[in-house]
Amino acid sequence: MTQLKCSVKNCMYNEEHLCSKGDITIGGNDASKPNETCCESFRERSDRMTNAVVGHPSKNVSVRCQATNCGFNENCRCSAEEIGIAGSNACSCGETECASFDCHCK
Repeated sequence: MTQLKCSVKNCMYNEEHLCSKGDITIGGNDASKPNETCCESFRERSDRMTNAVVGHPSKNVSVRCQATNCGFNENCRCSAEEIGIAGSNACSCGETECASFDCHCK
């Protein structure tokens, strides 16, 4: 599993920079830069939602990866030891990104 540090404060799964979802999906099929990726698992936090409903925060999560140009993508799974998800004040998944994306573009 990959260690994840998330700076997306508005995500309902973020608790103290850890993810309580357990698994995430990185989008960005044809990405060549980090800002062309996104955390497709992002869900905006609302006043009615709490992390207690979705799970326990963890440093290690399973990461499915659709960013085929990323050097860490091995059979649609992230092989990086650790990654960061950026987008501090995101309101949609398109405003997030995999800050650890490493392009091995063809």
